[in-house]
This record gives sequence, C-alpha cells and structure tokens, in this order.
Amino acid sequence: MSEKKKILYVQTSGLDAPERTYAPFILATTAAMMNMEATIYFLIKGVTIVKKGEAEKIKLGAFPSLKEVMDQAVKAGVKLMVCEQSCTLLGIPRGDFEPEAKIVGAATLNDLVVSSDAVICF
Repeated sequence: MSEKKKILYVQTSGLDAPERTYAPFILATTAAMMNMEATIYFLIKGVTIVKKGEAEKIKLGAFPSLKEVMDQAVKAGVKLMVCEQSCTLLGIPRGDFEPEAKIVGAATLNDLVVSSDAVICF
C-alpha cells in the first residue's frame, strides 16, 4: 500500500496582497480531493489572513469570500498551520486566529519541508 503524497503550500502574502491569498486554499483543496495530504503554512504577513474576521473581508471578482474558500479547504481535510515567530513579529496574540489554524514553531516548517513531496510558495 502506497503512502499519500504530501504537498506543502507556504503562504507569505497577507491582507495587503489579496489577489495572492486564494491560490493556496484552492490548490490545497484540490490536492486533498486528489487524496493527497495538503498543508498550508502561514508565514510572515501570511498569518494575517487566518486572523479571526479577516478572511470574511476578502472577496475578489466572482470568487466566494476567502473565508468560504478557507472553510472548504478545512472541510476537505487541509491542515492550516501558523508560524508562532511571525505572530510575535507582527504582535498578533495566539488567540486571535481562526480555530482551525494551529500555532506551531519554526521546527515544524523545517520538518514539513523535509517530509513533503512538493513545496509551493506564495
């Protein structure tokens, strides 16, 4: 029996670049639907889009709101991880994130990169 392929999406863009926020969620949802293990790791300004109440404010063109896209990703099994050091850098308290977003340390990103079959950065 073969192991699931793993794809890691690293999101560094935040609320100041809303056009760059949808792709990781859409690609990760697609990967999960293809029976792959998909994780989105939010780093630097990327952490701002999983801050409570912010994804609801982003809606581009005919796409649903970013919160709806995020919820679809979580429902498909996509894991959301937030860089603890980026939170400290930006002064965002741990409790200010969507409940599905797990706060993790820098070592977790290194482990994810080493164990993934592919890494895509946004």
